[in-house]
Amino acid sequence: DLEMHLERCQQLSVTVLTDHQDLSNTELKTIINSTAPQQYRIRAKLRTYKPQKLHQSVKLHCSKCNSLQEVPDRDNFDFILRGCAGTASNPELHNTSWYESVTWTTQDQKQREITIHFVKHDEMLQQPEDTLLMIEGGTLKEIWKLSKRFKCIIPVRSTEDDLELLDLSAPFLLRGNVKYYGCKQCSTPKPMKNLSSLAAEQQPSWEPTELAQVLGIELLQYVFIMKFTLVDETGALNAYLFDH
Repeated sequence: DLEMHLERCQQLSVTVLTDHQDLSNTELKTIINSTAPQQYRIRAKLRTYKPQKLHQSVKLHCSKCNSLQEVPDRDNFDFILRGCAGTASNPELHNTSWYESVTWTTQDQKQREITIHFVKHDEMLQQPEDTLLMIEGGTLKEIWKLSKRFKCIIPVRSTEDDLELLDLSAPFLLRGNVKYYGCKQCSTPKPMKNLSSLAAEQQPSWEPTELAQVLGIELLQYVFIMKFTLVDETGALNAYLFDH
């Protein structure tokens, strides 16, 4: 557990933070006054680290505009889904040449209408573990239940002409328990009919990068970021960890 390890490091008087055994130890003051890039081996104390909660270290990064953003919480996704639940599915968009549509009404008090569009391959439905589906009107709980059985899920809503993605504050794709997001600044979302080109492939893999490309989405990557403050007798140095 990294969090416990970091706390333990803080309690130790001196911690070896790198393993370049061929290098001699360098004082922090020397490093601060040097020009980058250089390679050093240090012995220092870990004064602080941020964020304090490990889950807060995970961010979303856009490699195109180099922006960083917080991972939206599930309440945000649920709010967007509920906002779209009142929009009725357009029956003229059901059962096209490349997907098959099923609509039913829930048994709860609100009697919501849910429509699922199952993408076909060679005019046939695929096995659930290979199937991409698009859902209109589903709740977060219903979508998670579907994600355990079907390979990929794209939450959508109806327009007059086509199905479209939701607000990019929501994930544009769910694959298993992983949510994939698009950059609001760099993405130019396209209608769902663009997926028909992938459905026509010999063996559609429904890879997130391919789906993002045909849908005009600049895919955000999950990154791990931490800041450490290191100290020795000569000074203090901030060290940053950034990795996919």
